[in-house]
Amino acid sequence: MMLITKIREYRARYNLSQEELAVRVGVRRETIGNLENGKYNPSLKLAMDIAKVFGCSVEDLFEFTD
Repeated sequence: MMLITKIREYRARYNLSQEELAVRVGVRRETIGNLENGKYNPSLKLAMDIAKVFGCSVEDLFEFTD
């Protein structure tokens, strides 16, 4: 299974840089970059924190594919 993320899309929609999002959720900018590039799977807490920033559900941001 592969995790698909829409973080980059939501960041563009909200005009947020990786750094700004990272500060809001309490992680390093590199973590956001790794999430966007599929190199890192977020903890449930981090996924929920990111979804809260964008006012959406975790399912809106992340999807598993076969």
